[in-house]
Amino acid sequence: MTLRALVALTLAAAAVAAQAQPQDDYPSRPIRLITPAAPGGTTDILARLTAAKLTESMRQQVLVDNRASASGINAGEITARAAPDGYTLFLVYHQHTINAALNSKLPYHPVDDFTPISQLTTAGLMLVVNPSSPPRTAKEFVEWTRGFKGGLNFGSAGIGSGGHLAGELFNLMAGVKGQHIPYKGSGPALADLLGGQYHYNFAGMQAAQNLVRAGKLRGLAVTNPKRVPAMPDIPAMAEVIPGFEVVGWYGIAGPARMPKALVSRLNTELLNMLRLPDVRERIINDGSEPIGNSPEAFRAMMREDLAKWAKLVKLSGAKFN
Repeated sequence: MTLRALVALTLAAAAVAAQAQPQDDYPSRPIRLITPAAPGGTTDILARLTAAKLTESMRQQVLVDNRASASGINAGEITARAAPDGYTLFLVYHQHTINAALNSKLPYHPVDDFTPISQLTTAGLMLVVNPSSPPRTAKEFVEWTRGFKGGLNFGSAGIGSGGHLAGELFNLMAGVKGQHIPYKGSGPALADLLGGQYHYNFAGMQAAQNLVRAGKLRGLAVTNPKRVPAMPDIPAMAEVIPGFEVVGWYGIAGPARMPKALVSRLNTELLNMLRLPDVRERIINDGSEPIGNSPEAFRAMMREDLAKWAKLVKLSGAKFN
């Protein structure tokens, strides 16, 4: 063997070893879980549950890094630019693809610039009204909105939120003209609904069901394709408007080009976590459904979700501000 060939072989072996070593002892330092939400909300709660369980199973600390600004765009950009070494993960959810449908000038592609690892859950929204509102059922609500005289208003956590687009979808499918009132978060939006400042809200399931159980709001329908176990007495909107469905999702992704060995390891950890009885019970009681799927299935779902929101945004005329 010539000296040049020997040097080339040595360098190639070193390169393979350099790539393999971080995976062999992974994780050897804390992992950062970028979370596009402020502490305390539904997204943050799921992130902290995931981080705690991964910390236990992987014997290395997983730290939640809350990045709530710009509807999660900053969190996405941080993740997309990170090294694909498994030490930066992203609690990604439906707002991620909604952002791309609303804004063609994002600093990243919502699918191609990430490595989907596994979907964690799926969750719908709940249509809620003030208890003093006339309609007491989903059917009465549809009839009431169609015959409403004057300005009909619905609130949401902000422009481009799931609640906003659910309201726009209701406008299209029910043939009404509800005007959107965007808020800076679900908390302020629901506070004003409690105060009777507008007419209805398609709210996150977790916050909505607590207020409904307390009698502070009236739950009329869920946006899942069928009723949810957490509140089986509340019908799906699809029972009144066939085909109506707005279902959000949450999952874990990383930067693009993560090594397959790392993706497989993390996918296995997440699927094992979702099989734990206490995790499943927590997710179901929050009105969500545990999923757990392959990286390939999660990637395909994200592409389908992006196409769905893009179509609705085009029909509704919703824009990102």
